[in-house]
Amino acid sequence: MVTPIESSRLLFKGWDEDCFPEFASYFSDPEMSRYVGGLKTQEEAWRLLAAYIGHWHLKGYGYWAVYEKHTQKLVGAVGLWKSIGWPELELGYWLLKEMQGQGYAIEAADRCLTYAFQTMKVPTVVSYIDPENQRSRKLAERLGGILEETIDLLDFGPHCVYRYQSKQYL
Repeated sequence: MVTPIESSRLLFKGWDEDCFPEFASYFSDPEMSRYVGGLKTQEEAWRLLAAYIGHWHLKGYGYWAVYEKHTQKLVGAVGLWKSIGWPELELGYWLLKEMQGQGYAIEAADRCLTYAFQTMKVPTVVSYIDPENQRSRKLAERLGGILEETIDLLDFGPHCVYRYQSKQYL
């Protein structure tokens, strides 16, 4: 049910049990998981992985597991999210520590936005970013996101709203 896509260096696939060790490791690192929901126990990480998989089945889109083409190593996650009560369709992303600094985040996020606008035909997408997360804020700006406002995002506290418009990707 997951639509596989690719970019020049990356493959975007559905999640499976083989991803779990790296997935759980990411969410057990306080520095890495700080801006994506915080630390998770093994059980909580397992449930989150199941939520990623389930979102695809419920909505027809979600977070992809992103892999390097040439090594088949997991890079991280990128995708679109809109659960019950979520304000708008969101672009989200995270990369394993050892995969950062290689341009994978912008490549993956750009490909995901292209999918949202060209395949899903949505008019707009947002990223909700913790005001202290400077790296993600810079990435959103590089992708053409415009800072609109800061909102209280459900029980996650203040988040900057960066909006991407379809005209950038058509």
